[in-house]
Amino acid sequence: GSRMPAGARDSPPAFCSLFSADLSDSTLSYTETEATNSPNIAPGDFSDASTSPDAVKRSHWCNVAYWEHRTRVGRLYTVYEQSVSIFYDLPQGNGFCLGQLNLENRSETVRRTRSKIGYGILLSKEPDGVWAYNRSEHPIFVNSPTLDIPNCRTLIVRKVMPGYSIKVFDYEKSCLLQHATDLDYADGPYDPNSVRISFAKGWGPCYSRQFITSCPCWLEILLSNNR
Repeated sequence: GSRMPAGARDSPPAFCSLFSADLSDSTLSYTETEATNSPNIAPGDFSDASTSPDAVKRSHWCNVAYWEHRTRVGRLYTVYEQSVSIFYDLPQGNGFCLGQLNLENRSETVRRTRSKIGYGILLSKEPDGVWAYNRSEHPIFVNSPTLDIPNCRTLIVRKVMPGYSIKVFDYEKSCLLQHATDLDYADGPYDPNSVRISFAKGWGPCYSRQFITSCPCWLEILLSNNR
C-alpha cells in the first residue's frame, strides 16, 4: 500500500532564532561514549556478536544503539537485512528485542515507557532512503539531519502516530547536505548519518524535555556510508 505522511507539524520559524540545536548535550555518539559509558558495560559488549560466515561477507547498513536517558543499554545491534524490527515484545518476532535488555535499578519512568514500546518500529532500507513504520500503540518522535529545515538552527522533532511511517533518512537530501554544508557546529559534535527515535516521549523546543538524553527510551540509528 502507499505510505501515509507522518503528519507532523513543523516548528514555527520563530524557534530558529530562539533555540540553538541541542547538539552539545544530546548527540552522545557511540564513538565518544564507548569509553565513558556506564561502568557495568564491559568494553567487549560493543562489538557485534554476528560471526556467521554470511554476516561477515555482507556489509551492514546500520547499527542501532538503545539508550535509557544517558545510559547505553545492551550492545550495538548490527543490521544486515533489508528491514529490521525493533520491539519490546513481538509474537514470532525476530530482530532487536529491547524487552530482553536488563538494567538494574530502572526508574519508574523508564519502566512505564518501556511498557509502551510494544511492537515498536519496523526500520526499512528502501531505494530512496530509510523508512520507520510505527507499529506500537503510542507515538514515536524522530530527529534526523534530512528532516531538519535548511539554515534553521533549531531542533526539528517529528511526531509519528501509530500506524504511520516516515522517511527518517533521505539519501538524496543527505548527499546535497553533505556537499552544501560547512557546518560550524561549535556547540558539539554533529553526525550527518545519525537518526534518533524516542518511544512515546517527545523532546526539543515544543516539549518539556529539551534534550534526547532526558527521554526514557530512545534509539540511535547509526547509518553506514557504504549504502
